[in-house]
Amino acid sequence: MNDPIGDMLTRIRNSQMRGKSVVLTPASKLRKRVLEVMAEEGYIRGFDDTTDVGGHPAIEIQLKYFEGSPVIRELKRISKPGRRVYVSVDSLPSVRQGLGVSIVSTSKGVMSDARAREANVGGEVLCTVF
Repeated sequence: MNDPIGDMLTRIRNSQMRGKSVVLTPASKLRKRVLEVMAEEGYIRGFDDTTDVGGHPAIEIQLKYFEGSPVIRELKRISKPGRRVYVSVDSLPSVRQGLGVSIVSTSKGVMSDARAREANVGGEVLCTVF
């Protein structure tokens, strides 16, 4: 797998289209950090460590719905393996006039765009959530 974050985002998108409440994805530290930001911002209910059918470590993501529709309306991968997108703190993107969140990998860890502005750090824009 070349793009583990893109794979996780696609699994979340596909599961929400099917109305699933839970989705499994292979475990990694970066995926957990991205999910922590999504949980802090209220886009998912939470996540737990588990194992898949083959006994490999996995993450079980509990998806969040409001009045029958998914809370996450748009989930977009920005920085890809073939084209990395790095930004300074001054040019951090705002998603939908601040209603959405950009998830940024910085030297101080993975955080939302608002927390990156507070910490005065830039970094790689992993994805946007709205």
